[in-house]
Amino acid sequence: MAVTDRLNVHPSTLPGRAALHDPVAQALLLLRIGFTVAPILFGLDKFFDVLVRWEMYLAPQVPDALNMSASAVMNIVGVIEIVAGLAVAVTPRFGGWLVAGWLAGIIINLLVLGDFYDVALRDFGLLLAALTLTRLATAAHHDRLHMSRLSS
Repeated sequence: MAVTDRLNVHPSTLPGRAALHDPVAQALLLLRIGFTVAPILFGLDKFFDVLVRWEMYLAPQVPDALNMSASAVMNIVGVIEIVAGLAVAVTPRFGGWLVAGWLAGIIINLLVLGDFYDVALRDFGLLLAALTLTRLATAAHHDRLHMSRLSS
C-alpha cells in the first residue's frame, strides 16, 4: 500500500493487528496518548507544584485582568488542561483543536511575559503536533464514516 493511500486508512479499518504495523495509525495513537497524558499530568501539577512553580510562567497582566490571585488562575489553568487531555482521549478531533488553542494562549502569555522564549518555541512545536493530531483524527473519522456507509 502506498504511503498516500495509508493516509486515508484508520486503524479500525485495518484487519486485526495490521493496524499496529501501520505508520499512520501509529502516529495517530502516539499523538493521542501524548496529548492525553501530558495535559492531564500538567493540569494536576498546577494544584501541587511538584514539577515546577507554575506561577513564574504567568504574565502578571493575566491575574490583574481577571482580578484574581496568580494561584487561583493557575488552578483554573489546571482544570482546563485536565479537560483538554480528557477531550483528546474521548474525541481527538475536537480535543486536538482545544489543545492547539490552549497552546496558542500559553505562547501569547509567554511572549507578553517577555521571558521564556525557549518554552514559547517548544510550545509552538507542540501546537503544530496538536494540529497534526487533529488532522489525522479527522481523516480517521471520515474513513470510519465512509467504511460504515459502504458496509450498510
